[in-house]
Amino acid sequence: MDLQSIKNRFGIIGNSPALNHALNTAVQVAATDLTVLIVGESGVGKEVFSQIIHALSARKHNPFIAVNCGAIPEGTIDSELFGHEKGAFTGAVDSRKGYFETVSGGTIFLDEIGEMPLGTQARLLRVLETGEFIRVGSSKVQKTDVRVIAATNRELLEFTQKGRFREDLYYRLSTVPIRVPSLRDRKEDVLLLFRKFVVDFAERYKTSPVQLDDDAKSMLINHPWQGNVRELKNIAEQISVLSPTNQISGATLAQFLPDQNKYSRMPVLAAQAGNYTGEFANEREILYKLFFDMKKDVTELKKMFLEILQNPSLAGSAANFTRDSLLQEFQVNGGDMQQVMNSAVSSPHQILPVTNGQPVLLHEEDIHHHEEVEESLNIMDKEKELILKALKKHKGKRRDASIDLGISERTLYRKLKEYDIEE
Repeated sequence: MDLQSIKNRFGIIGNSPALNHALNTAVQVAATDLTVLIVGESGVGKEVFSQIIHALSARKHNPFIAVNCGAIPEGTIDSELFGHEKGAFTGAVDSRKGYFETVSGGTIFLDEIGEMPLGTQARLLRVLETGEFIRVGSSKVQKTDVRVIAATNRELLEFTQKGRFREDLYYRLSTVPIRVPSLRDRKEDVLLLFRKFVVDFAERYKTSPVQLDDDAKSMLINHPWQGNVRELKNIAEQISVLSPTNQISGATLAQFLPDQNKYSRMPVLAAQAGNYTGEFANEREILYKLFFDMKKDVTELKKMFLEILQNPSLAGSAANFTRDSLLQEFQVNGGDMQQVMNSAVSSPHQILPVTNGQPVLLHEEDIHHHEEVEESLNIMDKEKELILKALKKHKGKRRDASIDLGISERTLYRKLKEYDIEE
């Protein structure tokens, strides 16, 4: 079957070299039983590639099932994939077959594989290497013949370095990697896709397809499309339904496109915005904002130290502060830098180190002898610190803590396990 026939069969629009290369790889690997790892941003159509591989394989008449690993709670994913015995856990009133048992002979597509818990990853590795699995609550080893196709919008190799994904499983899954290009990397296909979508919507809603002028076409091509084909389809449908005219100008199109500035507001993530999507993106965005705020406070604190140590206009013994005493005052004043400065000038004796009830005056050499403390910017350390603070603030109530952190309770539960935090 030639490439164009495959595109027509599966509704794939586009002729970019990167897309054609990914399709050719999928066609070539389909006839084998090799494990495939499909990599690409959210909305590029990774599941379609898994369907192509299954449909062109010798397993095409056997079952195919797609499983979203990120949508299954951590406590039940083992049961979903491998099954369980009666009484294996609370609520297990009957024995149940898992997907690897029911789809034996066919293909299982594991989407968002990066969300899979480490314990489940170990079970999956055994299936891939030996074809064996054990139901939850059982000691009987069972065999299965399932082809695994996995997909992710994350950089799993980075996850392996952080201990969030098994390195051996990564190399086992990526026997044949397929990278599906983002819409930004196939700009020549944007207008083709848009035209296809508006024609489909026009037929559905019994209207005439919208037309773009040159400005609108240029704007559409150069939009970042963080949601890729899925986002483009949503925009096409909005315009088809809501636009008062069929002739779309650049100004009209701008009303439907999201503000591009939001893609650059996170400096660290801007260049790789496509790698973090959904709940994970929101969570990271909130944490980065908190980290930047914290770093700003620390920078101001350091600046204040230097001013006190170097500025002779700060009267008398105000220059006799140690870093520890200022830090204590900083905490008492709730992080208000100006309040700390006011306290330093007006009542310096209140925050001087005290011995035997008397303030201790420091010599000049003590004042100028200070060390620079390197602040840890490790994301995982900061993330763990924020989670601990939220739990302490809400007295261990996970639901309230998750709301305060801006993440779901399920994500918080997963991170408690990941960081080995005892409530």
